[in-house]
Amino acid sequence: MSGFANEFATEALPGALPAHRNSPQRVAYGLYAEQLSGTAFTAPRSHNRRSWLYRIRPAAMHGTFEPMGNGRIAAGFDGMASPNQMRWSPLPIPDAPTDFIDGLVTMAGNGAPAAMSGCAIHLYAANRSMRGRYFYSADGEMLIVPQQGRLAIATEFGLVEVEPQEIAVIPRGVRFTIDLPDGDARGYVCENFGALLRLPDLGPIGSNGLANPRDFLTPVARYEDVEGDFELVAKFGGNLWRAQIRHSPLDVVAWHGNYAPYKYDLRHFNTIGSISYDHPDPSIFLVLQAPSDTPGVDTLDFVIFPPRWLAGEDTFRPPWFHRNVASEFMGLVHGAYDAKAEGFVPGGASLHNCMSGHGPDAATFDKASSADTSRPHKVTDTMAFMFETRNPLVATPYALRSPQLQGHYQDCWAGIAKHFNPAKP
Repeated sequence: MSGFANEFATEALPGALPAHRNSPQRVAYGLYAEQLSGTAFTAPRSHNRRSWLYRIRPAAMHGTFEPMGNGRIAAGFDGMASPNQMRWSPLPIPDAPTDFIDGLVTMAGNGAPAAMSGCAIHLYAANRSMRGRYFYSADGEMLIVPQQGRLAIATEFGLVEVEPQEIAVIPRGVRFTIDLPDGDARGYVCENFGALLRLPDLGPIGSNGLANPRDFLTPVARYEDVEGDFELVAKFGGNLWRAQIRHSPLDVVAWHGNYAPYKYDLRHFNTIGSISYDHPDPSIFLVLQAPSDTPGVDTLDFVIFPPRWLAGEDTFRPPWFHRNVASEFMGLVHGAYDAKAEGFVPGGASLHNCMSGHGPDAATFDKASSADTSRPHKVTDTMAFMFETRNPLVATPYALRSPQLQGHYQDCWAGIAKHFNPAKP
């Protein structure tokens, strides 16, 4: 596996990690040994992900789970996928007290958690830290992309702090709570039901470029030994469940393994581009991928469009018009996107399903067609991204009825002029 196969080891108390044994008869400090497996036990060593946790109480200690309301989280994606291009304005920050769980809104998805295939794409808008609540998803790992406001994600493995233009990945099954240091917070979440995200192979690029493994950070052990009347919320089978828990589940004193939360600063991405002619495919902007059973085809790609130099001569430099076998859900974290002149703003989103034509709007096309390409141009003040999947994305009923849905998105291409003249080569 390319990246993330490394073993990590960290302890909050000296000697809490057993020496040379994963599950000794007695663990130091009276702790319990517990294995958390993110892949099948028999997965090849290069793909196997698991960690050993040494905790104050086993994770089995909690009350009975009972169904709770899903809020705006979709349980499944049985609706009809649409070929229409769609775009949404940002979610408003709520007026009522709303934490990360209550602030989640499912916009689109495909597949199913039970089949361990596909993904769910959520937005979140929150204004309050999680108080006495802990959460985990048994359905998939959660790729969190903040757009406004920092997140302090306290996990079983330790603290992960992320700000806009950084991402965090919380593995399937890992329990966490989120504080909002800046108050209001908004962003995107892709819940990956399939194979775990990994770094892509670089092929002809060589040994360097794109996202470098050393820039991915994992937390150090930090534990809470707190008792009280808390709530443990689980996302299981697409639905939310709650159970009473009398202690903080973030009570891991030490851990080692390669199945753990991690963060990455998107500003460290080493962008690759053309230095001769033609605009390369967006696969050169791939940060993470979830491979499928078909070589070269992923169930999920996470692609970014960061600041970069454009130096190709006599070429159309912005993203060109295209249709794609993959389906694309796009968001904007910061600044402006170089393929749209207006309408696509930070916190907004767009959906272009399989083979639905899309590309620059009329104003962007006209500007780029007359630009001086004899000189390089630096794209600055931007950070756009894309969740790309192999299967069409079904927009949820909420997304289709949302007041943020821009009803005339297709009009951005209506002003493209006809220039064809058979008498003029």
